[in-house]
Amino acid sequence: MITRRAFLGAIGAAAVGSRVAAQQAKPPARPAGPRGFEFVFARLRYDSGDWDYNPKVAANVLDAVVQYTDIPVYPQEIVTPAGSTELAAFPFLFMTGHKLVRFSDAERQNLARFVESGGLLFSDDCNHDVNGLYAKSFEDEMRRVFPGPDTLAKLPSSHAIYRSFFKFDGPPQTGHELNGWGDEMVHDYLRGVERRGRLGVLYSNKDYGCEWDYDWRNKRFRAEDNTRFAVNLVVYTMT
Repeated sequence: MITRRAFLGAIGAAAVGSRVAAQQAKPPARPAGPRGFEFVFARLRYDSGDWDYNPKVAANVLDAVVQYTDIPVYPQEIVTPAGSTELAAFPFLFMTGHKLVRFSDAERQNLARFVESGGLLFSDDCNHDVNGLYAKSFEDEMRRVFPGPDTLAKLPSSHAIYRSFFKFDGPPQTGHELNGWGDEMVHDYLRGVERRGRLGVLYSNKDYGCEWDYDWRNKRFRAEDNTRFAVNLVVYTMT
């Protein structure tokens, strides 16, 4: 299990060894890739839009997981294309953007296999606008990938995602929902797609990506840690 000290060192703190330590044998190098028991923050790359928005989210979420839980983490974000044959190797995919979401037929089949195999796709609308391009096009894609009357149904406030670690009465509000653009609404719900009693797609118009997109080292200056809900997503994914 990676410790908080090891995590901090991996994402930004350079270790300065003493002269004596420099003369000693070096410890084994960290494996180049994640190990099977580690949580991996994987970001979904799709060619139609700005998939790489909110670049600081991964480090911030991983810091929160290390702070609050014993879940071992891989200390770097991994970017995986929607058409990758390795997609199903990841338990969690983060997806965000403002622009058009469009998948190929092969990518749709790949995402369906990812969900059917137990993965969780968390899609966050950075426009926080139910009538925006990202929202409309993502919802259209999900209905093509997962056709049916319950596709992207609203999750009840009693859903396990709100109880998996921290206790919430529903989706926590973000500071970006009423910032003067988007649809100027507080969205008191999240939506999703479930398979065999498990959430496979979690969809938000609340702009958690922008809410969590700050240097993790500045979290200590906040009155309340706004990444706690991200911990719930990770715990839900890994249990």
